[in-house]
Amino acid sequence: MPLKLYKRGDVWWISGSHLKQSVRRTTGTSEKEVAEAILAKTIASITSDKVFGPKATRTFGDAVKSYIKAGGETKYLGIRYGKPPSGLFAHFEKKPLKDIQQNDLDEAARALYPTALPETRNRQCYTPFIAVWNHAVKNGWAEMRLWSRPKKVKGTNVVRIAKRRAGTFPVDYEHAAKFIAAMSPGPAMLMTTLFYTGMRPIEIFALEAQEVNIAGRWITLTKTKTGEPRGIPIHEFIAPILEALLKRNSLAEDARLFRTPKGEPYGTIVTDIDGEGGGGLKTAINGARRRSGIRDIAPYTGRHSCSTGLVVAGVHPHIKDQILGHAADDMSRHYTNVPQAPLIEAINKLPVPETWARLPWLDDPLAWSGRFAEGMGKRTDLDRKRREG
Repeated sequence: MPLKLYKRGDVWWISGSHLKQSVRRTTGTSEKEVAEAILAKTIASITSDKVFGPKATRTFGDAVKSYIKAGGETKYLGIRYGKPPSGLFAHFEKKPLKDIQQNDLDEAARALYPTALPETRNRQCYTPFIAVWNHAVKNGWAEMRLWSRPKKVKGTNVVRIAKRRAGTFPVDYEHAAKFIAAMSPGPAMLMTTLFYTGMRPIEIFALEAQEVNIAGRWITLTKTKTGEPRGIPIHEFIAPILEALLKRNSLAEDARLFRTPKGEPYGTIVTDIDGEGGGGLKTAINGARRRSGIRDIAPYTGRHSCSTGLVVAGVHPHIKDQILGHAADDMSRHYTNVPQAPLIEAINKLPVPETWARLPWLDDPLAWSGRFAEGMGKRTDLDRKRREG
């Protein structure tokens, strides 16, 4: 059956096959003219691939979209939900992968970060570019290549004292508990899960109900930064939270587990806008900073704190690396969906401060997930609960 459009709800979808390649995906739009343009582009892309091969036709923009859909990190790529593309994505979007050379990457780094130090260019330009390139190589869209990175200027012993950015270092769990207590329940549950799993924010945004096995105390991530699935043990403290959220009625329509207080999923990928959300969590973080006075906690703080907490608890480095997804041997990937007792035992060594354990929304996480923290000018459920207690 040739490719054609059909409407599912308010959105147009593409279904059928072209040159023996089957397609079934959303256009992401309710406007028929836009959907027809996307259909034409899809047909042209398949035809071009068939005639010339994907290595001759795929652009950097194509690689970025595929990388994000596979769970890749959007940070520094220049893609932000609801905003025009910028950074690396805007610079290379339409350029074929086959035409990008080392000097093109070097020029992009200089143009995007003209006054930055070599280490900053490396972190914000070279690292995300190479991550996208390696993803393209896995897809058969580009050739494996060894990219050169900028080096620090030799011959200097000057030490630069710079303020550390929140999210780049761990914090004590007692300290984190005070911050979480100042958040609205919905985002507080998400942040709590980050601290007790070591997941990356983009992984938790994409976490779906079917990936969570409460009985086995196990999460099987299928969308990760590396593109490889991995298993994560569930700490006994967060098991009741996840179990409650699995009872959401809306999961049949959208399987993503975590939602904003308004009931909207975090980190929505919009195919044709090429954006990635999560702005609701940023708002919640800023509000908690304002209410608590604590400013050194960000979404990635959970991952760093989990890693450090496991080390302090005496967990073997190999076990710690498996929990955080650093281990990439074939055996660990093979058993990614099998609950592993040593990992479950290790994760339960992370401490649970009393301040955290006594949060009022823990009594009924699902019922509290749509409520707001005190001081937001909307609702004072948390304040009333504390007075009643």
